[in-house]
Amino acid sequence: MIGKIQNFFIGSYEELKKVIWPDRKTVINHTIIVIVAVAVAMALIAAIDFGLFSTIQWLIYSKV
Repeated sequence: MIGKIQNFFIGSYEELKKVIWPDRKTVINHTIIVIVAVAVAMALIAAIDFGLFSTIQWLIYSKV
């Protein structure tokens, strides 16, 4: 059992050495893209939320 666990970690380490890691510029560019995409999605969801809230509030108070 211990030998299987040891072989798993040795194999995992060997596979990690084969990985081609991205350079710093690529990581920064992808991070910026993700942040912008999240900000756009957040703005859209906030606008929809505000619109629905205003509509429901108008429906509730317009009947008074």
